[in-house]
Amino acid sequence: MPLHMVLIGLPGCGKTAAGSLAASRLGAPFVDLDQLIIREQGRSIERIFAAGEAAFRNLERDAMRRVLDGPPGIVSPGGGWAAQPGNLESATGQAVLVYLRVTPGIAAERIGDSAGRPLLAGADPRQRLTELLEAREAFYRRAGHSIDTDGRSPELVAETIVTLARKHGGWP
Repeated sequence: MPLHMVLIGLPGCGKTAAGSLAASRLGAPFVDLDQLIIREQGRSIERIFAAGEAAFRNLERDAMRRVLDGPPGIVSPGGGWAAQPGNLESATGQAVLVYLRVTPGIAAERIGDSAGRPLLAGADPRQRLTELLEAREAFYRRAGHSIDTDGRSPELVAETIVTLARKHGGWP
């Protein structure tokens, strides 16, 4: 049975754009973890974060656990999922982790208006993304594979994800 492909990296790295294309090419489900949480909770990520980041991280951890126990697919967690204690380890044996690398400047350009992104609210997006990368990159680098996304279209990144899925994830 194929393994899940879990895409990690900064906001704006292309997890959703490239991940949904890769899922389509593989005939696999695509799960945007934030959207799943929004549907299940009936409220926005901003409103969930208003109750505290720890509450959101618990929901995120539980949602990922359920997704990994389900049919294999392409999964896009939030940018901070990989940096939470135990999350990377919990995916071992069920998923191939792929770090989508992006520079903070390119990520800020891709994001544009940071509305809907609580950790970027009220900050200079480029500066805040630089800070987030410094705090999270050691976790991102623990992924078994990485793809540079700067200057690459979502289609090209998706093709690389598909290749990795077939080579390392057991996908046909």
